Amino acid sequence: MVTQHFHLFDTAIGTCALIWEGACFIGAQLPERDEETARRRLARRFPEAVEAPAEGIVAEAVAGIRALFTGEKRDLSHLPMALESVSEFNRKVYEVALSIPPGETLTYGEVAQRIGDPGAARAVGVALGQNPWPIIVPCHRVLAAGGKTGGFSADGGVETKLRILTIEKARTSAEPGLFEALPLAARPPRH
Repeated sequence: MVTQHFHLFDTAIGTCALIWEGACFIGAQLPERDEETARRRLARRFPEAVEAPAEGIVAEAVAGIRALFTGEKRDLSHLPMALESVSEFNRKVYEVALSIPPGETLTYGEVAQRIGDPGAARAVGVALGQNPWPIIVPCHRVLAAGGKTGGFSADGGVETKLRILTIEKARTSAEPGLFEALPLAARPPRH
């Protein structure tokens, strides 16, 4: 039997965790307010996992997640995940979510259309709520129709989702921002 391992690490917005078995991630954990809270959630989700240092692909994933939470545009879709452990529907949803770059968003309905099931927006939301690899599979980049946030299961809920989207400088609405309606020469400089 292969042992499950986990690694807790601090980020700019809280304590996260990665869980792996062999050379494949079986889970990730969104930021919690402190290590104790993160450990409690981790113990509920992966009670058999043993703590281990971040080496190789785990260290790469930790660095990528930390960078993402400081505003760097990082693509984490190359990280190895046990996608065969989820249903075919969920896998299709996660594959679409993996294609959304930092700073961009889709709606649940758009994801449903991309998987070829345009009436499945609600099921897409359920699948994203079951996402074992949040952040790696960027479920936070999927919104409800009309720019509404939809749900989010991290500590802090939707507020955490909006915080991550703000860090990524993602648009959450088709409406132009205050300065985007101005002529290019009048816009304030971006930093």
